[in-house]
Amino acid sequence: MARPSVETQRREQILRAACEVISDKGINAMRVTDVAKLAKISTGSVHYYFETKRDLTQAALEWNFTASLARRESILTRYTNARDRLQAFIDSYLPRDDDTTAAWHVWAETWVAALHDPDLRELNERIYGQWRSMITEIIRDGQAGGVIIDGDPILIANTVVSMIDGLSIQSLVGSRHMTWARMHEVCTHLIDTISVPSGREAIS
Repeated sequence: MARPSVETQRREQILRAACEVISDKGINAMRVTDVAKLAKISTGSVHYYFETKRDLTQAALEWNFTASLARRESILTRYTNARDRLQAFIDSYLPRDDDTTAAWHVWAETWVAALHDPDLRELNERIYGQWRSMITEIIRDGQAGGVIIDGDPILIANTVVSMIDGLSIQSLVGSRHMTWARMHEVCTHLIDTISVPSGREAIS
């Protein structure tokens, strides 16, 4: 297997640092000097890879999504039962651990900034569309396998995605009533609602 190039590693180092700064301070407050300091490189090195703060921000938001999917890649192949796959996939996206919570902070910052930035709105549309499509494919697979109820798979997927978003935002703002355990309970209830009981198998 070919080793990643130094430039590829440095670029990822910068993007990872940018996401940490965005998660901690927000997009508007992020400075290139903050990213450089966290990445332990010079500001000039950051600008070598990303000419402007805007270029860096957009690349970091895309990297956040790609890294999030990479952390969950095994889930898509681990479960043969689509209902189990959906449960595991949703559980993995609830903000329980540090990495997932930080990624959600970046998502929340993306949405806020996109309210006033058409380029970020387009970025959100493209990236978020991929996320909805992945959920839709799991739903379709479950319907074909007889473990998820019939119905418009896109409508069902949008219901699932909206639920995850709403619960996670409540968690991010520190709701005392929306603990991880409560979020898991709500998500499981919805999955039970869209599942065909006779096709359910225990999650291993």
